[in-house]
Amino acid sequence: MLEEFRKYGRDLFLAGLNSSHSGNLSVRFGDRIIITRRGAMLGQLGKEELIETGLAKNDSNIILASTEIRVHRAIYKNTAALAIVHAHPVHAIALSLIEDEIIPVDSEGSYLLHKIPVLSAEHTIGSQELEHKLPQLLKEYKIVMVRGHGSFAVGPVLEEAYQWTSSLENICRIIYLTRTLRGEFKHINFSKYKEW
Repeated sequence: MLEEFRKYGRDLFLAGLNSSHSGNLSVRFGDRIIITRRGAMLGQLGKEELIETGLAKNDSNIILASTEIRVHRAIYKNTAALAIVHAHPVHAIALSLIEDEIIPVDSEGSYLLHKIPVLSAEHTIGSQELEHKLPQLLKEYKIVMVRGHGSFAVGPVLEEAYQWTSSLENICRIIYLTRTLRGEFKHINFSKYKEW
């Protein structure tokens, strides 16, 4: 299990999908969860960065678990997911600030992820709002963007959730490059976005 976490944590960091201490990974097995430690460096995970806890009940390790533990639990309880990747892909976050959904413009992106919803929330990190809203979207979509915060991807294994995360960022880079080449960003009224 540690090797899987190390592999995808390192890949997320090297691909620029997370900064040094951001994002988290988890897997579910029965009524237990393994989740990365609060503030863990995903690019350099060791055994001590993996926290095992209950799906429904806390145990002594809960204090060390990621701040997103409640959101991960809610997703596992309400979807078929067995693995979750939460990342902070830069182009996807930027696009989430000006779009309500992300529609791929490239062939592979369209094939893999037809549409990525952008979820607005007043509190974006480990909030009850995300606990309620994210699982409902992740029943229908493989990955969801939380506006201005990051992505949550699900799958039966970490590799698949990582694939959706990587694909999302490629989709957003292509959208960004296409719009830049067309000069479209000159016409956006950025003052209407409260977050700025």
